[in-house]
Amino acid sequence: MSILEVHDVSIRYMTGDFKEIGIKEYVMRKLTRNYHVVEFWADRHISFNLEKGEMLGIVGTNGAGKSTLLKVISGIMEPTKGWVKREGNIAALLELGSGFDGDLTVRENTYLRGAMLGYTRKFMDETYEQIINFAELKEFEDRPFKQLSSGMKSRLAFSIASLVRPDILILDEVLSVGDGAFRMKSEAKMREIITGGATTILVSHSIEQVREMCSKVLWLHKGNQVDFGDDVQGICDKYQAMLDGKLKLDANGKIRA
Repeated sequence: MSILEVHDVSIRYMTGDFKEIGIKEYVMRKLTRNYHVVEFWADRHISFNLEKGEMLGIVGTNGAGKSTLLKVISGIMEPTKGWVKREGNIAALLELGSGFDGDLTVRENTYLRGAMLGYTRKFMDETYEQIINFAELKEFEDRPFKQLSSGMKSRLAFSIASLVRPDILILDEVLSVGDGAFRMKSEAKMREIITGGATTILVSHSIEQVREMCSKVLWLHKGNQVDFGDDVQGICDKYQAMLDGKLKLDANGKIRA
């Protein structure tokens, strides 16, 4: 039985509707026949399924629809068409640097972020040192958060979020935070969670990372599903060939003969 099923999911954004311009302006434009709605489909007809313990790598160039799809899978957005079925609890590590208060200290933000994720004060007291040491921010814990570099902020967010033990874990470029040494440590932490049985989705611009860590690959291009399956090396080879200009795709994401 699949722990995650994505069936024919399409996601549409609309620009120019009355929610953006206000009711008064909407009425005026309707009366003058100067009202236009522009539709943009971020993803079209995406379908795949994952079993417990599998790791899916999602690849695609900027604008492929990867992050939008993750928001639908995690439940942040509803699909315009199609449906998503999830089993168990889900944790999404998206936009790691957001949700902090720049005027609070690193220590205070750690407890704040933990509360936002549903952790109890007792749990945070017990794990605070583990969090701050993993993020390598012991010397900065009483500094205002706004004084940290973007890499430091992401390291703290990753350290807090990686305490969870979800059934489905979604990672959007989070294994690229920090320097090389921290990236290795974050990858090891994710492997620990994955080997614990979590089904994982990883969006990464590193093809080698996908080749090494994932058991399935989903390739998106301009909102279209180009390929999906467990032939990780084969799909990654084709994706690399497209990046190198050796393989062409048509407007619907189909590989040209």
